[in-house]
Amino acid sequence: MRGTPSSSTGREVFQDCSGGNSRPSRPFGRGGRYFLLLTVPPSSSRHFNWTLAFTIIGLSTITAGVFVFNRCASLPGRTTKETVDQMERVGRDLRDAIVQITQLQPRVTINNRVYFEQTSPIAELALISQTIEVEHEFLHTWAGSTKRLRLHGTYTAKAGFDLGKEFSVTVTPETTIVRLPHAQILGVEQNAIELLAYENGFWNPISGTDVQAELASLAKLARDRAAARNLPAEAEESFRTQLKARIGDTPPVQVIFYQTPRSD
Repeated sequence: MRGTPSSSTGREVFQDCSGGNSRPSRPFGRGGRYFLLLTVPPSSSRHFNWTLAFTIIGLSTITAGVFVFNRCASLPGRTTKETVDQMERVGRDLRDAIVQITQLQPRVTINNRVYFEQTSPIAELALISQTIEVEHEFLHTWAGSTKRLRLHGTYTAKAGFDLGKEFSVTVTPETTIVRLPHAQILGVEQNAIELLAYENGFWNPISGTDVQAELASLAKLARDRAAARNLPAEAEESFRTQLKARIGDTPPVQVIFYQTPRSD
């Protein structure tokens, strides 16, 4: 006898158990005949779509490869741009620092490209100024008659840079160079002259030529005293110190002083 399945969740098999020794777990039927209902669960094994899986894996691999390639391809460009931006920043910082120190805009070259030309509202820059005092005595005897002239002079000596010379900043990925002429004595200015002795000979008086010669001797002594004090070297060191104070040690900057022909 066949029974009608009571559940749609799976196949149901009816087995006649009236002649067996097993006790049915769910008896039903008529006329003393019993049936055992066996429920067979649906199959858990399904067909796996390997083609779709390989396609997804392949597309994922291709996408990852394209991403990595684009990142690697754009890396040199990004690195170059960052390097150029950094060099431009260094060039601008040096220009601003030099303008503050010298009132001069140097010629700034970054990676072989000129960004700023040299301009300056003044011709010279004095970084060192010192007061110098000198004395000189003039004696002259003629026919037993002696004249004497003694002067004391106060001068101001200034050392610095001729801003009409080349003043440049060069920035490359390898190095940063500031190039300017050696410092020099820009001038020795007379502040005051004190007359310590003025004695005429009886027939050998002091002349105007004598006074002019003595004043020239005092000025020369002042210039020689300034040169002996090595004021140009102090001016160069002052420039280095002020530049470092404004830009620091990063990046390292090489300051080069070059020799210029002397103009006498």
